[in-house]
Amino acid sequence: MRLFAPLIGRRARLRWLHLIIGGALLMPYFLVGTVLVSMAGGGAGLFSSVPAQLAAFACALPMVAVSGFFPLVRPLSVAAARALCGVPPALLADGPARTRQARVRTTAWFTLHLGLGGIVSGITLALTPFALAVAGLPFSAALRESWLAAGSGVLVEPWALALAPFAGFAMLVAMAAVAAGAGELLARRVPVLLGPTPEDRLAAAERRAADLAVRNRLARELHDSVGHALSAVTLQAGAARRVLDRDPEFVRRALTAIEETTRRTVGELDAVVGLLRRDEEPGHADAAYGPGLDALDGLLAHCGVPVAYEREGDPGDPRVVVPVVSREAYRIVQEGLSNVLRHGGGGTPTARLLIAVRERELEIVMENPPGDRPAVVRPGGGRGLRGIAERAALLGGRSEAGPYDGTDGSTWRLAVQLPLTGRPEERS
Repeated sequence: MRLFAPLIGRRARLRWLHLIIGGALLMPYFLVGTVLVSMAGGGAGLFSSVPAQLAAFACALPMVAVSGFFPLVRPLSVAAARALCGVPPALLADGPARTRQARVRTTAWFTLHLGLGGIVSGITLALTPFALAVAGLPFSAALRESWLAAGSGVLVEPWALALAPFAGFAMLVAMAAVAAGAGELLARRVPVLLGPTPEDRLAAAERRAADLAVRNRLARELHDSVGHALSAVTLQAGAARRVLDRDPEFVRRALTAIEETTRRTVGELDAVVGLLRRDEEPGHADAAYGPGLDALDGLLAHCGVPVAYEREGDPGDPRVVVPVVSREAYRIVQEGLSNVLRHGGGGTPTARLLIAVRERELEIVMENPPGDRPAVVRPGGGRGLRGIAERAALLGGRSEAGPYDGTDGSTWRLAVQLPLTGRPEERS
């Protein structure tokens, strides 16, 4: 059986079935072709005339080619080829054929599949009963009499009867070889004709890039929100522990701040997890989540850091600062406060915050006053400042972080400028 595996093995049988399906799909076109041939004067004995049938087949192929230009032909063909041809799925394109090149390739495949399928189906339907009848001649008197009545007396000669089983078997093997060869030809053409075009590869790369951008966006949201909350809760809990016996009122305020911080963070975490579970377009996910500068007062009140807050203009007005800029600015301030909490010097760290609405940009400046240690990049850390830089760059803004000019390094300064429109091309 191993010898005949290329002809009747599982892969060969599936490819044969694929060709039979192509022959079945060809039948409506073939019937229309027979009508055209009969109208041209070839109607007499159409189904018994090989030239007339070949003419109908020739008329059917152009109609098949025209049908192949419909966009949905490719996904249907890919699904059948993926299941039956034994081709790695990665070599096949997904989705309808949108470009001209993809449609030309698809119609070439569709025509080849149905054309070869029609030939193999015809051979299978016609040759199988004939080969079985020839192989059964030595064993059936009724068959021999029918062959004599049909005028094929030579097939009932003793030498012919001795060879008949071998001849019938040889015809079946030849038919299987033709089907296997046609199936192999189709399998080799699948990646070429149904594989992704350069436009398909570009579209797939753009989708992957968009998905990666959304994942990075959500990762930044989680890092900033949860990281800030943990830093604030840790500071408040540590301060409360130190004065637990001496200042119950301070402990009460610290626990209230911890409660508010954790409640707000759980809500933000639920929103991010909800986005991860939703099958949305990247743009929808990016636009759907995040508090803005209008929620800044609540953040500053429970951040665990005394903040001297100054503002110029009205950064919380959505008519002045577009929502996407407002959300990113909120996260930048949140991450700046987290840096103060993580890296501030002895005692309770403090910060100065300025948010100013300029003519075309929003400016954010945060400083650790002298007496606090500057923010430093710890081993394995540094994602916060990198996230701030990424947020600013995505909006066409810029950011700087480091020791403030003119000091000995005791003052750490974070300065960010974001375009008010959130569109880099509109900046001067």
